[in-house]
Amino acid sequence: MTTQIDPPPYAEGSQMIWRYLRQCCGRWRPQADESAMERAVDLPLDETMAAEVLHRRYAPATAAGPGSPRVIAQLGQSLDGRIATETGHSHYVTGAADRAHLHRLRALSDAVVVGAGTLRADDPALTVRAVAGLNPTRVVLSDARGVSGDERIFRDGEAPAWLMGPVRDLPTGLDRHDRVDVNDPHAVRDALAEAGFERVLIEGGARTVSAWLAAGLVDVLYLTIAPVIIGAGPTGLELPPIERMDEALRPRVARFEMGEDITFCLEFSGATG
Repeated sequence: MTTQIDPPPYAEGSQMIWRYLRQCCGRWRPQADESAMERAVDLPLDETMAAEVLHRRYAPATAAGPGSPRVIAQLGQSLDGRIATETGHSHYVTGAADRAHLHRLRALSDAVVVGAGTLRADDPALTVRAVAGLNPTRVVLSDARGVSGDERIFRDGEAPAWLMGPVRDLPTGLDRHDRVDVNDPHAVRDALAEAGFERVLIEGGARTVSAWLAAGLVDVLYLTIAPVIIGAGPTGLELPPIERMDEALRPRVARFEMGEDITFCLEFSGATG
């Protein structure tokens, strides 16, 4: 892991801060086209303000934690806590700024983890496109239904694709398969640590994020709330019930405007509850 040093002055601009953050994560390589990257829609127009926002927003994700890997999670939902309609349609609950933010989280992570249900429903690329950055290794937690093998992560060659859990027929284009109990987040975390990953992004779906949070493994959760009411459909976080409010999780909280959305950066390392 790259040792953190003092960041460049904010006046040097957002590109310098973004490079610094990726260097802290060991996720920066010289890119000839980096200076030509257009400003992402998740940043203010003023360069000094944009640099400050980047540093404040992602410092918790880049910080060195007590365990390895550092686990980052993300979730986007409506005002009434829905992540999709009853039919499963979710494109898009949150806005373009939050999608650029998601690509930043991928760029800061060595691996991005999704459940097989998310892969089947959305067929995501799980790559970095909206900002400058390296693609993470893509890890799918397979359930009994498995995957078809036609999903784009097994065909595009953009980054390694791994499967964990029970799989009857291994897809062509698969880089690695681990027979890990995917219902045990601790077992998955240990396998990712053994593989050498230092930062892992739990991208979805909501059941996967909830399981890792309930297991006490999430260091930082970025929760984005969109100003929309869906009314019915699957909900976001769902944790085991508690009897008293003093048992509730109370993470350290920072708030950021993300276009029309609001993103809460929730730090659970040392949280009460």
